[in-house]
Amino acid sequence: METEHEVQRRRKKRKSKKKKGFKIALGIIVLLILGVGIYGYSVYSSVANTFNRTHEPLNRDKSDKRNTGVSFEKQDPISFLLLGVDERKGDRGRSDSLIVLTVNPKDKSMKMVSIPRDTRTEIVGKGTKDKINHAYAFGGVDMSIKTVENFLDIPIDYYVQVNMESFKDIVDAVGGVTVNSPFAFKQNGFSFSKGQISLNGEEALAYSRMRHEDPRGDFGRQERQRQIIQAVIDEGASVKSLTNYGTILDAIGNNVKTNLTFDQMKDIQANYKEARNNLEQVQIDGSGEKLNGIYYYEVPESERTKVSTMLKEHLNLK
Repeated sequence: METEHEVQRRRKKRKSKKKKGFKIALGIIVLLILGVGIYGYSVYSSVANTFNRTHEPLNRDKSDKRNTGVSFEKQDPISFLLLGVDERKGDRGRSDSLIVLTVNPKDKSMKMVSIPRDTRTEIVGKGTKDKINHAYAFGGVDMSIKTVENFLDIPIDYYVQVNMESFKDIVDAVGGVTVNSPFAFKQNGFSFSKGQISLNGEEALAYSRMRHEDPRGDFGRQERQRQIIQAVIDEGASVKSLTNYGTILDAIGNNVKTNLTFDQMKDIQANYKEARNNLEQVQIDGSGEKLNGIYYYEVPESERTKVSTMLKEHLNLK
């Protein structure tokens, strides 16, 4: 019989696998918004149609945490909530991954804050404290945004919601990727040899997950994730993929929702793209605790305030 420690470790490992796949899919989509060029009228028209499909506005014009809206032309710093959603048939599902991304084009930087899904906080609009990822189950994207805004005391200007399955779909849509594996290892039933290897979507997801056999731990895993992202961008920009752009766009159109319009994406690409080259990832420190037999991630007030202050400064908020 498993011990409590072993059960918690297995649950964390399962959640971690979903989160890693989402982060890679997310990296691809953010790079597409911030920096990938569009060539040819037919391609441009198809891209426009795809992102019109992904457009799903919020039930508000702007965040209550801002006095005025943001101006892309003035290069006002902006923020995104990035949600990885595990959707089920007949069920809205839950946001298994929550990431806040702030972009400051004037100092050419981005900050990415991962919020642990089990973080215990007030669910705005529900009147109770619960795991932060339950906000999506209770009230969708709108409640998730209000809850994150309350937790970090910052405005969330835009959101990007990604279906968890989108990562492998996008890799398959570009015809697979080729990477240079630093050593041989096994993961999720797949065997990866050292050197240059070609991967399909399922294999790329497994390649990016492994951590325990990597002598560099998380640093090694992050490097493999960057390999996959860069490989997808390279494949997506190739002549071969231009003939397959319809499949690539379908993978995005079927798996992504955002309140950004296509025109706003173009404005962001024009005014914010230099920020993509300087990304800082930030961890929220806390500890796991049980309350009435349920596991929660408790974030001390001092830690929450520290992260909030950092993001406010990055957004140039007083």
